[in-house]
Amino acid sequence: MNTTSRVYDVVLFGATGYAGGLVAEYLAHHAPAQMRWALAGRNQTKLEGVRSALTAINPQLAQLELIDADTGKPDSMRRIAESARVVITTVGPYIQYGEPLVAACAAAGTDYVDLTGEPEFVDRMWLGYHEQAQRSGARIVHCCGFDSIPHDLGALFTVLQLPASVPVRIEGHVRAGGRFSAGTYHSAIHAFSRMRLHGQVQRERRAREPLPEGRQIGSLEGGVHRDPAGGGWLVPAPTIDPQIVRRSAVALDRYGPDFRYGHYFQLERFSHVAGLFAGVGALVALAQMGPTRRWLLGRLESGEGPTPAQRAKGWFKVRFIGEGGGRRVVTEVSGGDPGYAETAKMLSEAAMCLAFDELPKRCGQLTPAVAMGESLLHRLQKAGIRFEVVEKS
Repeated sequence: MNTTSRVYDVVLFGATGYAGGLVAEYLAHHAPAQMRWALAGRNQTKLEGVRSALTAINPQLAQLELIDADTGKPDSMRRIAESARVVITTVGPYIQYGEPLVAACAAAGTDYVDLTGEPEFVDRMWLGYHEQAQRSGARIVHCCGFDSIPHDLGALFTVLQLPASVPVRIEGHVRAGGRFSAGTYHSAIHAFSRMRLHGQVQRERRAREPLPEGRQIGSLEGGVHRDPAGGGWLVPAPTIDPQIVRRSAVALDRYGPDFRYGHYFQLERFSHVAGLFAGVGALVALAQMGPTRRWLLGRLESGEGPTPAQRAKGWFKVRFIGEGGGRRVVTEVSGGDPGYAETAKMLSEAAMCLAFDELPKRCGQLTPAVAMGESLLHRLQKAGIRFEVVEKS
């Protein structure tokens, strides 16, 4: 569908939440003057408060339009999708609230970005709306925050440093410091409580999703082990990030005829490894039962998140070790507060990339690397996220 005549270039849904407010602030500072955008949410008074705060950043936003929208009202989701070229949503947990907007965008041919890290949600949306989005021309791009842009684009950046048309092996080693918000915490608890359901959905997607012809894509096998470079311990990361990297490799021939990827948290001491396993194990166990799950969810109230001072102390570094065609390269992606300041930047730049940049003619449910690739990588570099070659031989 031709969306150039839409009323808005970008609509931000969820602007009154913690993450949505940070995205709105980023757009107020960095959106081009000609961008036509609007805020959407279910509480008009709170939306007016957000607009007032944005006006202090940019007085021209005093007339920023506000749209009444609620995931429980499908007509309002349809109105958002039909009015915009690109929709940003920060309303989670996505497994509870995300589907109506994905459905509306897939039907309307509207590009869509979110910051989910919920594998079940992503797989369910592929099963339900990928083919419809292909027909309508919509680009449905999940995982446009710290899950999974640094890892997806970092792997792409690393691949581009190696020869083409050769087998490639890449490891990603993740280090980060920062606090998480109530939204991230709630999403994790819901995901832990639905692990069996996700297993069923994952199997259904695998049965339906075609494999690349004449190419092999897979994982690097490896449990908990010491970092050969002396950087502590490496722990396989059970996040959505390696799935996103492998899906990019399936779609893009540049990853070579045989691509393998391993994704690890990098921890300094074995005591940290033991603490991680104990903590996650306890949360998984408690999330299985209704009373304890509700108790866990009550530990953080919706809308809570780190203060500006706490965000200023946040950081992340993801190091990639790539080998292929007799060459070895070490790259690094790094930036500030991973969960919120940099996530707001990544999500905003992804939306503006879809709205304004010349991109490959692809549609359906896509990864960030497949939908936007080097164009988004260059945007993020200009915005201060570093993609660097550390070593090459």
